[in-house]
Formats: sequence, structure tokens, C-alpha cells
Amino acid sequence: MVARRKRRALAYYLGVLPFVVFSLFPFYWMIVTSFKQNSEIYDLRAIPFWFRVSPTLEHYVFLFRRTAFLTWMGNTIVVAVLSTAAAVVISILAGYALARLRFRGGEALGGAIFAVYLVPTTLLFIPLSEVVRELHLGDTRWALVVTYPTFLVPFATWLLMSYFRTIPQELEESAWMDGCSRLGGLVRVVLPTAIPGVLTAMLFSFTLSWNEFIYAVMFISSTAQKTLGPGVVMELIRGDVFYWGELMAGAVLGSVPIAVAYAFLLDYYISGLTAGAIK
Repeated sequence: MVARRKRRALAYYLGVLPFVVFSLFPFYWMIVTSFKQNSEIYDLRAIPFWFRVSPTLEHYVFLFRRTAFLTWMGNTIVVAVLSTAAAVVISILAGYALARLRFRGGEALGGAIFAVYLVPTTLLFIPLSEVVRELHLGDTRWALVVTYPTFLVPFATWLLMSYFRTIPQELEESAWMDGCSRLGGLVRVVLPTAIPGVLTAMLFSFTLSWNEFIYAVMFISSTAQKTLGPGVVMELIRGDVFYWGELMAGAVLGSVPIAVAYAFLLDYYISGLTAGAIK
């Protein structure tokens, strides 16, 4: 029995191994390249998967001393946090209304909200640019804070709507009998129960805001207002010259906050994504 269990576990891990290698290899390549010296990066005889000469921190030093990397990182944090907060608050109210209130067309509206998420962002930035212009937010971080919820809210609403439906309505009815209003029941009873779903919506929204590129390029042009992705790419690619070491170093540092967030919240993320599927 023990030998059979070990063979089954070995077969399982051997089956998963190719997918793990396929997923992690880009990150491995990115980290190794960020520590290679320029002479080795551009040497065709060098070993692509490891170091032939001693690693260096010169690419990271270049980012901090000769670019506005810290400014871009700060802008990204501000935009991602504010966009996520706005999107999650709106999605909680919308998802709760669609899950609990009964009105004509509610089911169709829920599906339509998710369908909006499937609309490519490349089709939306032209009308949104008019909104940004009318609000006089061009070339500021606030242009991104205003526009990012347009693609964050639909999916987060659909996700939270599914999660709220897994929570027994009797819990709210008990709170109403004790004198809670509907909003009080949402805040005091439903939200504490729906923490995994809310954290999933937050993590999803934060990840999309952190990695978004198209709107950040279209609405912001000054270096002091750029976020991390456009700042690193546009400042470190000049014509046909690619600063690969610095580009990989910026990608590594830009990946750290997302990796840390998923490392601590992965269980909640999986729980929130799968809750609606078993309803």
C-alpha cells in the first residue's frame, strides 16, 4: 500500500513537472539576465541559462540612480491601490444587489456585466480619452484612477455576485430581525462571511491595475507621472537599442509585489474563484 502510494505520488509530480518548468522558466530567464554583465548578455558564445562570469548588480544600480524607477513604482502603487479600492466598493454594492434583490432583467444584467469585461480595452481608450479630456485629467495619475475601474468593476461584480449567492440569506434575515438595515446586514453579516470573495476581487483588481499598459501609455506622457510598465519600457528602449539588463531588472522588481500578494492570499484567491462554481 505504501509503495503504491509512493508510485502514485511520483507519477503525479512527474506529470506536473513539465507544466511547472514551462511556467517558471520565463521568470528564471528574467532573473538570470538581470544579474548578467552586458558583455555576457550580448555574447553569442555565452551560456544563456547561467553565468559565465561573476553576476553583477549594475543593472539594478542603473535603475535606481539613472532613471525615475522609484517614481514610477510610487505612481503604480498609488494608481493600483486607489483603482482597486474604488472598483471593489462599487463591485460589492453591485454584486450584492444582483445576488439579493429580485427585479426584472436581473439575471440578464448580470450576464451583460460580465460580457462588458470581454470588450477589448483597445476599443475603449478612444471614448475614455474624451472623458479624461473633459475632466482635465490628461497626463496625470488620476486619469488612470478614473479609467481603470471600467474594466475592473465588471469582472469583480460578476465574481462577487456568484460568491454572495453562496451565503445563506437566513443570516441576513436574522440580522434584520435584530434591527439591522439592509446595508447594516451587508456590512456586519455578509461582508465578514464573504472575505475570501472580497480578497479575490481585490487581488484580481490590483493585479490588473499593476500590469495595465495601454491606458497608461495613452493617457500619460511625462516621465514624472508614468507608471512602472510604460516607464521601464519607454525609457529603456531607445530606437533599436534595448537595455536588456535594465529591462529584466525592472521586470523582476515590478513582479515582486504581485508575487508577495499571491504568496499570502493564494488560498483565499482559489476559494473565491471556485465558490460560485459549486453553488
